Amino acid sequence: MKQLLSFVRKEFHHVFRDRKTLLMLFGLPIVQIILFGFALTNEIKNAKIVVADYSKDFSSRRITDKIEASRYFDVEKNLLSHEEIELAFKEGKIKMAVVFPENFGNDLLHLNKAQIQVIADASDINTATTLTNYVSSIVADYQAQLLVNNSVPYRIMPEVRMLYNPQLKGEHTFIPGMMAMIMMLVCVMMTAISIVREKELGTMEILLVSPFKPMMVIASKLVPYLLISLINITSILLLSYFFLHLPVKGSILLLYAEGLLFILCSLSLGLLISTVSQSQQTAMFGSLMATMLPTLLLSGFMFPIENMPLPLQVISNVVPSKWFNIIVKSIMIKGLGFSAIWKETLIIGGMTVFLLALSYRKFKIRLA
Repeated sequence: MKQLLSFVRKEFHHVFRDRKTLLMLFGLPIVQIILFGFALTNEIKNAKIVVADYSKDFSSRRITDKIEASRYFDVEKNLLSHEEIELAFKEGKIKMAVVFPENFGNDLLHLNKAQIQVIADASDINTATTLTNYVSSIVADYQAQLLVNNSVPYRIMPEVRMLYNPQLKGEHTFIPGMMAMIMMLVCVMMTAISIVREKELGTMEILLVSPFKPMMVIASKLVPYLLISLINITSILLLSYFFLHLPVKGSILLLYAEGLLFILCSLSLGLLISTVSQSQQTAMFGSLMATMLPTLLLSGFMFPIENMPLPLQVISNVVPSKWFNIIVKSIMIKGLGFSAIWKETLIIGGMTVFLLALSYRKFKIRLA
């Protein structure tokens, strides 16, 4: 028991002597409260949708006006063909499309019923379900207004179609996010701690003065975690296929290539953290702040980015897992090719080059 207390006392001394660790311990809860306070909500606002009005009558315009007046939707433009709607979904520009068929108003007046097609992107089931419920409420409100002024009951029946995930399975949402989180944690945290441990023990200097080149020493520390991350990708895909019945609709080779790029980006971030960290504790907490919180809150994995304040939306653009989440959904769930994700790939590639260059510069200054 005395030995245990002595080790506990020693750890407390290490914590309170390290100002950066203290900042992590007491600053992290504050950051969590602020981020959760802004991001934690089930309400979706300013979702980008399109309205395809083939009828162009009084009733369709009234419902469209109600949709535009709602704070939940941001109507971009009126598309005239299903091909344009499908292209907008593939490009990720819209979350939902509302289609009024021809003779909508005529059917409503003479047949006392009409149909509206609501097409939602169900790769994110929470957003798709919420948005379709919003549209159904708007249509029901308009129908209630008609019943007040008319003795004949009018019925408008929305026809909902869920793209990419018709059964609304939750796996389509959390598997891409979990893939990003696992690789970020393994690559960033373990790389940072592994290198800092060598510095603390004094063995890093011995390795650097050996005939082995310094950058090769660092590369030898990164390669194992790269291989482990590739194995993690394989295990996630196998589990999702055999146990969750979620196959990869797109190219598996493209998915692995994008995963490799994301792993390199994560390793670069871990290397950067290791160059500025003085202890393993600092490296661990720095890795958590750089990986877990942004992945959970600012990547679109759990909470819609469109619903966050503008400063948080801007900050989310520097979170690599946000772009990787889009890439995995596009390949794995939507079955799209490289032409649909080249922009996200370019962003992650740019982040990787920037982090590597910054890590190299910081590393050379520290060891000069």
